[in-house]
Amino acid sequence: MTADKKEGWMTYMAITTVLIAVAATLSTFKGGGFSTRSLLNQTKASDQWAFYESKSIKGYIYDLRRENLELQLATLEKQKGNDSIVKRYKELAIDYKVKVKKYEEEKEEIKKVANGFETLRDESKTHSDKFGIGVIFLQISILLSSIATLSKKRFVWICGLAFGVVGIFFFLDGFFLFF
Repeated sequence: MTADKKEGWMTYMAITTVLIAVAATLSTFKGGGFSTRSLLNQTKASDQWAFYESKSIKGYIYDLRRENLELQLATLEKQKGNDSIVKRYKELAIDYKVKVKKYEEEKEEIKKVANGFETLRDESKTHSDKFGIGVIFLQISILLSSIATLSKKRFVWICGLAFGVVGIFFFLDGFFLFF
């Protein structure tokens, strides 16, 4: 009769170990997928910030050109006979001012896109972290179940189940982020 009880719980132990191993495998797979998404979104955000910086540099260059033209224009306006040059400088200064404004507007749009990628990166990282914690607890559960099998100690298996429950909680939290 005692042998039947041991075999009965050991069958349940084998079944739960297989289920926990499946959950650990899925958690590893999903965690890796979210980790990859996090990395890709970080790369996209970095690209957008580089684009933002290039627009800043271009805007700064045009702003410097405009300031330089305005200084030259102030000198030319004091001299006579430079009306055509003065007119051209004024047109260029206005053109440069328009370009600077355009770059500032483009930078705002780029900033929104970059921030969007950063938000996606952070969300993916949160999912990945939860799956990673789940894998740790699920692996400990599998280890304790293996030890329980070798030692035929039911208490060790129950401890393993407790770790498995925590691991499955984090596995599910990786999907739904309820914790």
